[in-house]
Amino acid sequence: MDVDFNSDVASLDAELLQLPEVSSLAIKANSYVAERLFDQWLSLPETNSLVKSLLNNAKGAGPLNVCGTSSSTNAAASNSLPSMFPAGSTPPLSPRSSSGSPRIMKQRAGLSSLGSPLKLVNEPVKELIPQFYFLNGRPPPNELKERCLFRTNQFFYGHMDGLQINEFKPVTKEICKLPSFFSTALFRKIDVDCTGIVTRDAFVDYWINGNMLTKDIATQIYSVVKQPDAKYLSQDDFKPVLRELLVTHPGLEFLQSTPEFQERYASLVHLALQARNREMLFSLCLQVSITAVWMCRLPLHTRAPYFEFPATVTVVLGQGRSAETVIYRIFYYVNRSGNGRLTLRELKRSNLIAAMQHADDEEDINKVLRYFSYEHFYVIYCKFWELDTDHDFLIDKENLIRYGNHALTYRIVDRIFSQVPRKFTSKVEGKMGYEDFVYFILSEEDKSSEPSLEYWFKCIDLDGNGIITRNEMQFFYEEQLHRMECMAQEPVLFEDILCQIVDMISPEDESYFTLSDLKGSKLSGSVFNILFNLNKFLAFETRDPFLIRQERENPNLTEWDRFAHREYIRLSMEEDAEDSPNGSADVWDESLEAPF
Repeated sequence: MDVDFNSDVASLDAELLQLPEVSSLAIKANSYVAERLFDQWLSLPETNSLVKSLLNNAKGAGPLNVCGTSSSTNAAASNSLPSMFPAGSTPPLSPRSSSGSPRIMKQRAGLSSLGSPLKLVNEPVKELIPQFYFLNGRPPPNELKERCLFRTNQFFYGHMDGLQINEFKPVTKEICKLPSFFSTALFRKIDVDCTGIVTRDAFVDYWINGNMLTKDIATQIYSVVKQPDAKYLSQDDFKPVLRELLVTHPGLEFLQSTPEFQERYASLVHLALQARNREMLFSLCLQVSITAVWMCRLPLHTRAPYFEFPATVTVVLGQGRSAETVIYRIFYYVNRSGNGRLTLRELKRSNLIAAMQHADDEEDINKVLRYFSYEHFYVIYCKFWELDTDHDFLIDKENLIRYGNHALTYRIVDRIFSQVPRKFTSKVEGKMGYEDFVYFILSEEDKSSEPSLEYWFKCIDLDGNGIITRNEMQFFYEEQLHRMECMAQEPVLFEDILCQIVDMISPEDESYFTLSDLKGSKLSGSVFNILFNLNKFLAFETRDPFLIRQERENPNLTEWDRFAHREYIRLSMEEDAEDSPNGSADVWDESLEAPF
């Protein structure tokens, strides 16, 4: 039979013939043979029946019962399709397996992925994915739930009506595993109707059924402290917790151990609490002429840091200032956004939870250096009081310029009062309040912390473009250079200082400095001291090897920890000198820092 050969035959894929008896390479090498074999196959009676069956099934939308083109079905294909070779005349197979050809494998995969109607595809098995998100927290496992219920029954045994607030602390500590000074906050969170009683069922419903049991401790504290509809923590949310800490912590018992002092001023405290403003409070104190002489009868920690101010103010404001200082320190370090809204993410990233647990376990509160040390509060408050000459709890530029024996330049003080690094909470124009001072002193005395670096970076960045240029640094250093000349110190030219700063920071681009450059260097704090703190600049140039060795021996102490320790010793010596008949307070008038 003569068949006119055309180019279409050359495109015929030998694999589609499904001839296991013949090598596909042999067919491709002889296209005429392939044409003849195909014509012979079409002339077979079995082939005609098969083609007709397929056409009928296609017209009736029925299944096409034909094997696919993959090599795994070649055996089945040889049984269902008529063979062109008589029995016993099968040619030898090629020694190379067609299944190993990369091109053939790719082609077969392509045909399968296109979903050929010639291949039956099984439905994939559906895998059940367990629930991994729970809106109100993951429910506790039955074993954990039963164990907690057993402990709850033990603590509520014999209290059929429930527990009062003074009986609730063991539940907070033992069952909830929270610091004990969260007892009042947790009690009031459960006692929503303010009945003064928390029943077993109410506790179980809140702590166990409310899935608080399976949350991490940061989320538990966050849920207990925050307001119901709020998505952040404010400063006011911490006040009830810190009040309980001041009242119950054994390291702060000395604040409660002066009954004769508190009784003496009870009536005036009541009047002071009724005062509508600070001026009325001062007036009430002055009317009864109570001076700080009474304060000398108290232990060192309870004496007011102001020796000519009415002692009643210490009773009214002392503990409040201590709690406020702790809160300000918490927000300074933890609230990295600086918006006064502490989020759960910020809480989890901080060391506040560990510090709270440390404060609950440690009897000496002064050993809890993070946030809660009373000595640290004492130093901050005394420093503020020394600068606040008129005692109106506000500081102006002239007050702040005296900080650290006039260590700061006028230009940096102007930048602080321009409220560039941080907007003042004080409502009086040109005045810095106590909270603003806390942020300042923490930034000034520990320039290695990230909040401090951000604080001073904003001060030096005059145009606010996110980089510190040579001209901006020279603007602040000019006043330092003038002060060195007035002190008969050998001046250091700015060009030399700039080279030193570049070596200290190693910025990516030596023409300017970014905040990330400063955060990546351990000497960034010294750069700021060079620019606007002369005392610390000179101390850096003449470093004491003894102090360097001390710092290496206590690497866990921050610059703030060392400063607060030195200042507390100085303040203690000043008070001891005043108490001593032969003592002289003049000996300790100078700061431990180098004088200006």
